[in-house]
Amino acid sequence: QVQLVESGGGLVQAGDSLRLSCTTSGRTFSSYAMGWFRQVPGKEREFVAAISWSAGNTYYADSVKGRFTISRDNAKNTVYLQMNSLKPEDTAVYYCAADPWITTPQGMGLIRSYHYWGQGTRVTVSS
Repeated sequence: QVQLVESGGGLVQAGDSLRLSCTTSGRTFSSYAMGWFRQVPGKEREFVAAISWSAGNTYYADSVKGRFTISRDNAKNTVYLQMNSLKPEDTAVYYCAADPWITTPQGMGLIRSYHYWGQGTRVTVSS
């Protein structure tokens, strides 16, 4: 069983930065594709960013491209989401997800591709 624990959320002002972390249990972290998703109450969960197991490929939602950066440290079993130039519309609960079987770029952005999920960390951006 893989467990994911997010941290780093908080309350910031528009234009500020935050770095989210997601630490996973298990010895096979390096073989997992990792993703970040977010959800606002009353809305569907949406894709934010993803990174392949080798960190050779990264993917971003258009809404965060150029502002957010996903990275991973396989030695620490951790994936990061650096969020810069935050906007009020980035306010959401951010979830980390993992899966060892995603093989396509299209799959990296799909909620149904990921088998393992964290509990989420809340990010609030005030205007």
